[in-house]
Amino acid sequence: MTKVEYWVKMPFGPIHPGLEEPEKFILTLDGERIVDVDVKLGYNLRGIQWIAFRRNYIQIMYLAERMCGICSFSHNHTYTRAVEEAGGIEVPERAEYIRVIIGELERIHSHLLNLGVLAHDIGYDTLLHLTWLAREKVMDTLEAIAGNRVNYSMVTIGGVRRDIDGKKRRIILDMIKYYREVFPGIEDAFLHDPTIEARFRDTAIISKRVAMEQGAVGPTGRGSGIRDDARWSERLGVYPDLGIKPVMPQDVTGERPRGDVFDRMAVRIGELWGSLELIENALDAMPDGKIKTFPKDNILVAKLKLLVDGEGIGRYEAPRGELVHYVRGKKGSDKPLRWKPREPTFPNLFAVAEGVKGDQVADFVVAVASIDPCLSCTDRVAVVQDGKKKILTEKDLLRESIRKTREINSNIKGDPTPVGSSCSR
Repeated sequence: MTKVEYWVKMPFGPIHPGLEEPEKFILTLDGERIVDVDVKLGYNLRGIQWIAFRRNYIQIMYLAERMCGICSFSHNHTYTRAVEEAGGIEVPERAEYIRVIIGELERIHSHLLNLGVLAHDIGYDTLLHLTWLAREKVMDTLEAIAGNRVNYSMVTIGGVRRDIDGKKRRIILDMIKYYREVFPGIEDAFLHDPTIEARFRDTAIISKRVAMEQGAVGPTGRGSGIRDDARWSERLGVYPDLGIKPVMPQDVTGERPRGDVFDRMAVRIGELWGSLELIENALDAMPDGKIKTFPKDNILVAKLKLLVDGEGIGRYEAPRGELVHYVRGKKGSDKPLRWKPREPTFPNLFAVAEGVKGDQVADFVVAVASIDPCLSCTDRVAVVQDGKKKILTEKDLLRESIRKTREINSNIKGDPTPVGSSCSR
């Protein structure tokens, strides 16, 4: 007798307690088993690239920094690297070391946050409070260095805005001492607790083949056995001099990677220790010298009008994975013709959508959390009208963006579109 399967479709989101930001997934279920996942993007579109068409290179840094609160340094850093490449601008060596320090502080901040979210999503709030209490130390350190716990505004085109003096160095070293005492307990709780192992092991397995096909990056890709890290593979800045290497699951667990939630979590734990070591090495090796190429922003804007004439690509290993920013400029203009970021969450979402097939529906929340998704910097536009999909051209999207903006603010007059601009977001 032929078995009859009854499949149902269940929406997950866009508003759900397991999601920090609104996004929608359509789960196809056979009872409690996930058969298929359809990823629906587009709930957090903010038109940042359209806004950038009316901004100069300096002003765009503040937009890039606000694409994601947790990766504010990563986006700004990657954008400035793209502009520096397009303009042939060299960064002072001391500034490169300071960039490493701020980037690794942000990585610690991000990973502790995600570990807490993972624990919370399985109802283990003791671990949530343990990790988020520890996270306060790195946020206080960032505030002491930059003045803000998030959105640090440390990076500028051609260097950094603020130096790390003796007092700030002592604050960082005090933080490192604190974490060397705290991290062993956090590591033991996540790696050896039977509750964690029962929920994370063999859940949402992303095979190495699927990870490569979907372009998975960061802890998601490394958790599946892909040995890649933009800091390492690109020999980024002074990272090679500081002993950078990709952290793999086997470095932490001693076992061959399975590509499950546990392995992705283990990579983040390993990177907590790696970031401490990189910060220490950077503090010890940081040379004296200036921290930026151009002393004032007005001078920088004037120089960029002369220097930027062509394309530049910035790459960086953000906490969630490889981040790419593309910039195209034209000599004589203080605005880029094109700015396009590619965020790590975009490919990782589709990788985990494949990996979760066959799992129980109760595991879907922790599966999504395991890639540490940032949905506000990922969203794309999808239009379905009268049951039919419509593909928007660049002109269509730009025209609709202008119309909507004028609805909100009737004081906007004229055509804000610069010559040669384009938009796909």
